[in-house]
Amino acid sequence: MPSLHEPTPEQRHIVQLHATIGTPQEDIAKVIGIDPKTLRLHYRDELDLASAKANAVVGGALFNKAKAGDTTAMIFWMKTRAGWKETHGVEHTGKDGGQIVFNTVYEPKPK
Repeated sequence: MPSLHEPTPEQRHIVQLHATIGTPQEDIAKVIGIDPKTLRLHYRDELDLASAKANAVVGGALFNKAKAGDTTAMIFWMKTRAGWKETHGVEHTGKDGGQIVFNTVYEPKPK
């Protein structure tokens, strides 16, 4: 009968670090030396929460930079969070800004 896995604090830390940076679960299991099913059974919280915690840390750092006046951070925040976007318009006009005039030319087919 296989021995039961008992996670150590160090293993939990390693799993959380790998999950935070997006390491596939199969690879995390290899690093710890367990089956992927065992990983998912014993490290569910670390796997589920790592990405959210990382996003909170990075989002907080971005927010602090934006509050401190970092223009790039402010623009990024407004585009991704407030729906701002850059737009470019192209206006087609005719001669001297007037209407566009279409001329249709018919030519006989060569015989």
